[in-house]
Amino acid sequence: MKTKISCDILVVGAGPAGGAAALAAARQGARVLVVDRRQVVGVPVQCAEYIPAMLMGHLDLDKSFIVQQIRGMRTYLPGEPVKETRAPGFTIHRDLFDQAMIKAASDSGAELMAYTRALRRIDNETILLKRKSGQYLTVRAKIIIGADGPRSTVGRWVRTVNRNLLPGIQVTLPLVEPMDWTEIFFDPEVYAGYGWLFPKKDFANIGVGMKNSNRSLNKIRPMLDRLIARLVAEGKVTGIPVRYAAGWIPVAPVRQAVHGNVALVGDAAGHTHPITGAGIYSAVVCGEMAGRWAALSVEKGDVSVLKHYDDQWRDLFQGTFDRASQRRQSMESGWHDFSRTIKSCWIAFREYYA
Repeated sequence: MKTKISCDILVVGAGPAGGAAALAAARQGARVLVVDRRQVVGVPVQCAEYIPAMLMGHLDLDKSFIVQQIRGMRTYLPGEPVKETRAPGFTIHRDLFDQAMIKAASDSGAELMAYTRALRRIDNETILLKRKSGQYLTVRAKIIIGADGPRSTVGRWVRTVNRNLLPGIQVTLPLVEPMDWTEIFFDPEVYAGYGWLFPKKDFANIGVGMKNSNRSLNKIRPMLDRLIARLVAEGKVTGIPVRYAAGWIPVAPVRQAVHGNVALVGDAAGHTHPITGAGIYSAVVCGEMAGRWAALSVEKGDVSVLKHYDDQWRDLFQGTFDRASQRRQSMESGWHDFSRTIKSCWIAFREYYA
């Protein structure tokens, strides 16, 4: 037997984009239901856990998720001097960040239903859900916001699937000494990707993301092992990994995020930087946009209002995403000539902006 429930806005996914959308919509008086397949919001963590300082202006939250300040980014190229770029920000506990977003949304009236999957869209406004207990529910929602990650179920419902994804893997290791710079490592063997070290007080997230190809298939773990060995030899990290993570990184935004009464946000919309893979800032900002337009659409009883979300996110991010997409194409096609290609394809170098 199915239980029937209703809301104004159904948000699928409780990450930064879904949390921001739910918070913005609830603050405008909409009845919001958030469903997430995980038992605990934000767990497991699949993120390097860095946010830029400018994001803090968007967050009216308890800041206990912040781990430390970051001064900037160091880029390492083979045979080149280290390039330092001022990029103030913070490393965070991503699980606590996501939980703070959802708590703020709940405090504003949104309802969270964890351990719940969105299975199928029965009609435009009716979604079939399944709880971990095996219970089935149908929910009637005027607007549906898909914030369910790079392999979005909601995206499949509207035939908008982002297939341009990079695999990424990461371990968390103890730091030998505190650091306040993130570090980026390029290697010709890491095809159209890079390695990273993001410090978090006594620990560091160390990972590799690279493009899938015939020559890189099954190489990502050996490349991570090689990076760890380098960092151990340099006296930066030590010990046994305390956490492993893996996931997919979108490297191309969708051209249209609104389809009738459905809006895609965050990784589901490919709202990550196609070169760096950074996505928390754009997820939160675009989530806020989608939540506001969704609430206004409900208030006016006019689903066409939701289309303004597409206009707004494009105005803010399309230029950046388009440049990065062009650079990614150049990176992938020119990787065989690594030394001539790489500086025009990484944000730390002026050649990138030429």
